[in-house]
Amino acid sequence: MAEYSAFSLLRNALTGNQDWKPAWRKPDPKASYDVIVIGGGGHGLSTAYYLAKEHGITNVAVLEKGWLGSGNVGRNTTAVRSNYLLPQNTRFYEHSMKLWENLSHDLNYNVMFSQRGCLNLAHTPAQLDDYARRGNAMRHLGVDAELMSVSEIKRLVPALDVSGSARFPVLGGLMQPRAGTARHDAVAWGYARGADRRGVDIIENCEVTGFLRDGDQIIGVTTTRGDIRAKKVALAVAGSTGHVMQLAGISHMPIESHVLQAFVTESLKPIIDTVLTFGMGHFYISQSDKGGLVYGGDLDGYNSYAQRGSLPVVDEVMSEMLALFPGLARVRMLRSWGGLCDMTMDGSPIITTGPLPGMYLNCGWCYGGFKATPASGWCFAWTIAKDEPHEFNAPFTLDRFYRGLVIDDKGQGATPRLH
Repeated sequence: MAEYSAFSLLRNALTGNQDWKPAWRKPDPKASYDVIVIGGGGHGLSTAYYLAKEHGITNVAVLEKGWLGSGNVGRNTTAVRSNYLLPQNTRFYEHSMKLWENLSHDLNYNVMFSQRGCLNLAHTPAQLDDYARRGNAMRHLGVDAELMSVSEIKRLVPALDVSGSARFPVLGGLMQPRAGTARHDAVAWGYARGADRRGVDIIENCEVTGFLRDGDQIIGVTTTRGDIRAKKVALAVAGSTGHVMQLAGISHMPIESHVLQAFVTESLKPIIDTVLTFGMGHFYISQSDKGGLVYGGDLDGYNSYAQRGSLPVVDEVMSEMLALFPGLARVRMLRSWGGLCDMTMDGSPIITTGPLPGMYLNCGWCYGGFKATPASGWCFAWTIAKDEPHEFNAPFTLDRFYRGLVIDDKGQGATPRLH
């Protein structure tokens, strides 16, 4: 694989850009592999990359039923943060943040990681106290956090309505300065290229239709491109987890699949230089490098495998945006899309061995999937290679729901759609 550099850019510019090599190969599947990773999204690709880079396991296939990056990794609002309250989540997502900070250099591919900060707005005194508690918890674990006043917020986001007549007056906020955004497509492409140049086979248009078994042991998969055997089979299929697990004979999982919509407006001059979240509803917004406002809100209130949402959520999200930014009332929405979220009972992920011998499971990312991409792959690769979890993902077991060791960061109880 060709390395990307200023020299290669200049050389190809002078030759009419005719000599660029493909970022990854298009191989046919082999009869067997050491590891099969089901799912060619961010988590599956990063898992394959770290299996090869960190553990020297290169006889790996990533199986994607469509084209690479056609799932959630290309259907999100690109936010990256580690501003969690509970230590299990804080340590995991902070590890992800540290990987993000060097990811472009590590992959030799610009993932456009922009550390513009993430600001959570507080609209009541109790909410501001809660943010102070969260910020203190973060700082105790070495994560950056700053409590901001109204005047500081006004200087940072002049377009925000912080007046006393606002529908939901702003009383302050919690800022994580190292948070920000990354280009979701570039993350998928960078991990795919990095895994491919280390020998991983990325096989697109290869849907898994069943599992090969020797008793209870998983020894491979059946696909639309034939049977493929493997010593280990790892699942990273996000909202399709329940469906794929049914193919293995497991019909009950502590997850639900929901549609999460996202939106982008026409391009505007810079007005928001951070990631901003609404404290009186579920709304988040940032501005892309192209100038579009990228924003989202709550899940649709029904279970679905469709990558599209409903109009009531569109209305709700727009109402919340205008409560914060009345001046955006006449801005035109350019497009919307939906992603499938696999919501767990406590709002925290599952990265574990099992539940069948030879199988490894990565799911339950709720709203946190994109920002977790590096740490998810890093920890999942460790778990697959060593048949035991790393300390960062040791709490994220499947049996925690039976043992009562839930990690409920939002305190919403066993209601997946509320996390």
